[in-house]
Amino acid sequence: MSADPTRDPVATAEPPTAPIRYFVGLFLAQFGLFAALLSPVMVSLQLKAQELSPDDPAAVIGAVLPLGALGALVANPLAGALSDRTRTRWGRRRPWLLGGVAVFTLGLVWVALAQDQLALTFAWLLCQVAANATLAALVASFADEVPALQRGRGASVIAVAQNVAILAGTYLAVLLVDDLPVLFIAPGVLAIALVAVYAIVLRDEAPGHAPEPMRIGLLLRSFWTNPLVHRDYGLAWWSRFLIILGSYMFTTFRLLYMQQHLGLELAAATEAVAFGVLLYTLALLASSSVSGWLSDRVRRRKVFVGGSTALFGVGLVMLGFANDVGHFYAAEVVLGFAWGMYIAVDQALIVDVLPDPERPGKDLGVLNIANALPQSIAAPLALVFLGLGVDDNTNYLAMLLAAGGVALLGAIVIIPIKGVR
Repeated sequence: MSADPTRDPVATAEPPTAPIRYFVGLFLAQFGLFAALLSPVMVSLQLKAQELSPDDPAAVIGAVLPLGALGALVANPLAGALSDRTRTRWGRRRPWLLGGVAVFTLGLVWVALAQDQLALTFAWLLCQVAANATLAALVASFADEVPALQRGRGASVIAVAQNVAILAGTYLAVLLVDDLPVLFIAPGVLAIALVAVYAIVLRDEAPGHAPEPMRIGLLLRSFWTNPLVHRDYGLAWWSRFLIILGSYMFTTFRLLYMQQHLGLELAAATEAVAFGVLLYTLALLASSSVSGWLSDRVRRRKVFVGGSTALFGVGLVMLGFANDVGHFYAAEVVLGFAWGMYIAVDQALIVDVLPDPERPGKDLGVLNIANALPQSIAAPLALVFLGLGVDDNTNYLAMLLAAGGVALLGAIVIIPIKGVR
């Protein structure tokens, strides 16, 4: 994007080259946070739902996840804006990183001990609010610490860490399928330790000027960046929203898909999901390790983001026509390859089109609404298609065709972006 002459050149100067220790810390923090946050979404909460409601676990998932996602929707941009304005002797991001992950772990303890759907719902709400406060500071610190020429590689580190975390959490579920309290709590304890490592290596240098006082108007603007004024940012927001929506329409029900669509028993379904995630992660590692570097090298973002989003939609459609575990594994490889390319470059594209590099926390927080809002509507939207023509919410073909179409729309909206090639 072209420079804005009204901006303070000192405040918006590129950060220095990030050292290796920063990327190691970034990997560890992303791994720890996402092992604790996404493992429940992928597997653990589905096991908990079957424990609380053996006859209709999908209804429990459909009730619990949307409220938690609503909490994430509010917490992420608000925490991002507040962390932009935080000034302490420990920096502006560290208090949010460490405080958020500690409260998140307490929420996981509550989830593990919940005895009914109401308790589970509010426990998961607390988890999402605290985890997204942590995530807002983590993502904003990436924009603070990493210059443009390293952002593709940095985004690759984030992609690999997040998905290795999902793999680790899925295999942990196989080992601890009969010990749900440990399955929820152990990743939370690990997250505290690894986020603390990141907080130590972080420079966390605040701008030299004092922040604006936080007034009600500024608070409300924490949830809004005008997509007409900042068109490229708005299009990138919609692309992220659509691919996340398509993804969560499937992953929210993946274990149930294995049981109800492919006909596997619980133990076999859990093992098949774990192996599928392994294949997904290997494909992701192959694509993400090259895509971020290549994107920096050729100075192109759109072809990687748009192409991978379209390929992800194809993978979702493949799942709809899968009739055995082998076809499921093939679709997981396609999805993993596509997602690795997408996440390795999309975060760099987003940072490249930020409206105000001086306050990345606010705009990245608004961007993270595109991560959180789909989670609040994916489950009920998927249930609409799962219920088409059947009485037991098992029309996975209709649901996955819809999810694939949503992801393909996410590829189309990348095309008009002009500020990034």
